[in-house]
Amino acid sequence: MGPLEREPRRLSGGQSPCPDCGLLQDRVPTLEQEWVLLEPDMNPLAHTVPEKHRWIELSDGRVTVYGVCPPDQFQRCRVPHRLACPAQPLPDLWPWLTSLRGENARRLARQNDPEPPSPREEWPDAG
Repeated sequence: MGPLEREPRRLSGGQSPCPDCGLLQDRVPTLEQEWVLLEPDMNPLAHTVPEKHRWIELSDGRVTVYGVCPPDQFQRCRVPHRLACPAQPLPDLWPWLTSLRGENARRLARQNDPEPPSPREEWPDAG
């Protein structure tokens, strides 16, 4: 046993490079005694992040998913590195938004199609 500490120790996870893009990511302990890889130096407002991807830092250095809906408008959170990783495709965070993006792409394609030929002013002589 070591000497008693005056302050509780903060858990530290450090940083490691992402195997996909090579950028550094923070390795942070969770309440469930697991680790999560978070984007360093990024603390967006929680209401701008989907609920399953909001990680709130606790006073002891651990993080937990912040599933409060609607979140406090001033609450900051952390996001998983895989959401910001340039080497991975963005996951389907909101299925309705993905459907809307698909419909907008189809609408844009229809707008960019060449216009159909205009009808003739005179009908051909049929006999």
